[in-house]
Amino acid sequence: MFCYLEYVNKRLLAYIGVAVAILAVVMAAGLYLTRGTHIRLEGSIQKTRTLAIEDNSSIVVVDFRFVNPAEYEFLVKEVEVQIVTADGNTHTGTNVAEIDARRLFEYYPAILGQKFNDTLVAKERILPHQSLDRMIAARFEVPQAELDARKQLTIRVQDVDGASSEIRENNGQ
Repeated sequence: MFCYLEYVNKRLLAYIGVAVAILAVVMAAGLYLTRGTHIRLEGSIQKTRTLAIEDNSSIVVVDFRFVNPAEYEFLVKEVEVQIVTADGNTHTGTNVAEIDARRLFEYYPAILGQKFNDTLVAKERILPHQSLDRMIAARFEVPQAELDARKQLTIRVQDVDGASSEIRENNGQ
């Protein structure tokens, strides 16, 4: 009797193992087949430039490249720039309008250089599989030295349907 129960337990465990393996394959296939339905942006920061406005106020200009890998359009609701300073504090910048960004590049060409891209603004449509280069300028109430010594810079782009994507600076600062 004891041998029979041992045989049944081993057989039951084998069936459970096969069922778990089949379930894992089905779930992996489902995730793979629906990969284009996840609305998000993927990208990288290409270049950052900083400008001191006042003693405790400065601007960062960020050029970045991104792609919409989804099968659906990404409609920008909001763009936000955050920094983490060397002391670990997080600051959210106030975005600079496109017209004001143009003026900054006109007034400070020696510091900021050339304006390469248009500003990513609300209501901009990013088509499926479209790749774009954009910029964002944001004002922070921190000195330029603190902005230059930051630990991290993050651009957060939110879709009108609630999906949010982050593009992080990965330069090791």
